[in-house]
Amino acid sequence: MTSTTARPGPATPSPQGAPASRGPGRGTRAVLVANLVAEVGIVVTGGLVRLTGSGLGCPTWPQCAPGSYVPTVHQEEGFHKYIEFGNRTLTFLVLVLAVAALVAVWRLRGPDGAPRRRLRALAAVPVVGVLAQAVIGGITVLTRLSPVTVSVHFLVSMVLVAASTLLLLRAFEGDGAPRPLVHRAVRLLAVGLSGVTAAVLAVGTVVTGAGPHSGDAEEPARYALDPRTVSWLHADLVLLLVGLLIGLLVALHTSPAPALARRRAWWVLGVVLLQGAIGYVQYATALPVPLVALHMLGACLLVVAVTALWTSLRERTGAAPARAAA
Repeated sequence: MTSTTARPGPATPSPQGAPASRGPGRGTRAVLVANLVAEVGIVVTGGLVRLTGSGLGCPTWPQCAPGSYVPTVHQEEGFHKYIEFGNRTLTFLVLVLAVAALVAVWRLRGPDGAPRRRLRALAAVPVVGVLAQAVIGGITVLTRLSPVTVSVHFLVSMVLVAASTLLLLRAFEGDGAPRPLVHRAVRLLAVGLSGVTAAVLAVGTVVTGAGPHSGDAEEPARYALDPRTVSWLHADLVLLLVGLLIGLLVALHTSPAPALARRRAWWVLGVVLLQGAIGYVQYATALPVPLVALHMLGACLLVVAVTALWTSLRERTGAAPARAAA
């Protein structure tokens, strides 16, 4: 397999002949990492709400109980109200970090002093997404934990994890047009990998929605599907994902490709195999809460790994980004 990709040209010097900066400073990096960690963390805590049957611990929205935005001693939901309210409160922290990431990116400038408009648009996605998630969460409560809205809630979170990962990686790239570093066939394999990953996540929400962890301890709401059947469909998709990954790894090692892309492909395979092992064990052990929570964390890590792999298959030409404006 022969790649027709040209080698990247030299970086464009910054104004007045000064050398280009090596990218955003540590503060910006820390904020973008914190934003990503928060997006992953809220998925795990949201999963714990569901796994403990606390989805209706606050039975209304936006208030927690009629007439109160915080849990009251007169509520009948017991400890569930504190778990659900705690997760709602964490949403504000996620929003603060998303706004902080947007502000940090807004201050960045290219080597010519121009604002990085495309990066700003990407940085706005987590902010808009967190606000949208608050509304979707409210609809989920008002529909008494409809499995459809619960699935949408999770899948939107996966989009936000992917966007936050891409934002972190893009902040340290140039602002030129993306240029492929691998053969077209390799890129097509990566497209297929991304599509199957999305299918695995989507069917995974149906598996959970058809199982015992519906989110409410008193009135479980589930998909009217056989859990065994959808579980095996989910497993079949994972096997397809493994097959695509093996094919991608072979292609990356037998054709011109960056070493970074090869390493990240191995990381994706490692996450998929670990997720598969956890999935089979939890299925065989009647879905214990700790394993299901770990499986949800693994889903987030899979999205992070696949997004990182995708970015390593291309580069953005042009000068390195400059540090934040004073």
